[in-house]
Amino acid sequence: MQIISIINQKGGVGKTTTAINLAAGLSQQNKKILVIDLDPQGNATTGLGLSNIENSSHTIYGVLNGTKEISEVIKKTKFENLDIITSNVDLSGLEVETADDTERAFILKRKLTSYLNDSRALYDYALIDCPPSLSLLTVMALVSSHSLLVPLQTEFFALEGLTQLMKTIERIKVSLNPELEIRGILLTMYDKRNKLSSQVEKEARDYFKEKVYKTVIPRNVRLSEAPSHGMPVLIYDKSCPGSKSYFSFTDEFINQKTSLGSAA
Repeated sequence: MQIISIINQKGGVGKTTTAINLAAGLSQQNKKILVIDLDPQGNATTGLGLSNIENSSHTIYGVLNGTKEISEVIKKTKFENLDIITSNVDLSGLEVETADDTERAFILKRKLTSYLNDSRALYDYALIDCPPSLSLLTVMALVSSHSLLVPLQTEFFALEGLTQLMKTIERIKVSLNPELEIRGILLTMYDKRNKLSSQVEKEARDYFKEKVYKTVIPRNVRLSEAPSHGMPVLIYDKSCPGSKSYFSFTDEFINQKTSLGSAA
């Protein structure tokens, strides 16, 4: 099982949209997918049609506070091959609750490892939807992951935030997870009428070279409507520009060379 974190410490860049639509795209290609919602806002949870206000012991919070095992909290979505570990607002208290635990950055990794050793791991990919901050939860995700996918909105401050993220990734690689690599950077919210979008695209491609996916995700009304219906846009409206982009991104993701380079 490949564990991939979808991460950017800025909010509103298309992280959750990417997580649920990549999950849906992969599941339609007969891959078995587990989404782990690691954001206390629980947007991936509601975006896949589940509730984020239920009993918190059956969420990722129950796993991280030690009351549940991963296998006990996995829930089916209404989409084939696609399961989720949900999240809710209780998760935001975890940082304070684990303050005395010197090993807390490894809690998620330990739980995932024991799940993988214990079961005949049924999933091809686990996609972790990270919170929009460089907090303990994000560090837990980075420590647990094989690789990262970074959605980058094509707007003015985007690259600035990315530099900060790269520094954090390098620190985690040195001290906590030497295996970690950047699988790719996905340009989101692209507006071809806007000169800034193509400028940010050019800068990102000049700097990160082939790490930047060829597919770009456009601004698209259907993309932002779909979560309110509790479904990925790929299912909500297959033929809109957002869906077409996520379908082609899924293909690009699957066909990526196995020998991925290390982080930029």
